[in-house]
Amino acid sequence: MPRKPGLLERFARRATMWTGSSAAFALAAGSIFVWLFTYPLFVRWSETPFDSWQLVINTGTTIITFLMVFLIQRAQNKDSQAIHLKLNELVAAIEGASSRLINVEDLSEQEVQTLHKYYCRLYELARSDEDLTKSHSVEEAAGRHKVKSRRRMTA
Repeated sequence: MPRKPGLLERFARRATMWTGSSAAFALAAGSIFVWLFTYPLFVRWSETPFDSWQLVINTGTTIITFLMVFLIQRAQNKDSQAIHLKLNELVAAIEGASSRLINVEDLSEQEVQTLHKYYCRLYELARSDEDLTKSHSVEEAAGRHKVKSRRRMTA
């Protein structure tokens, strides 16, 4: 049974998805729009106009960077999801491929680590095999392990 992700993991996942959304970008752009119209009120009371101008330039570059983070995250979310869908299709279509890898990105970090351990074992199995062209799967390795365990018990 899959483990329920922890609070921090759920928050991080939701924050990542939200920061890449159109609503998040609209909020960021709206904040800049409001700032543009309220900033001249603050410049009026400045005793050093040059410092105010420098502040505008520095703030402007910070704002551009701020907005780019949201755009990049949105593009990353879409690209990542498309790649995962394509990989899921390949795993589903290839006979003998482990179906446990479909939507592996939705597993908790602990579950991914468990799968990683299985694949490390699979690597060791493949490395010890004399036939370099032979393919292995986690299910195949687990099946062989059961057969070997039964043989040891009967011997």
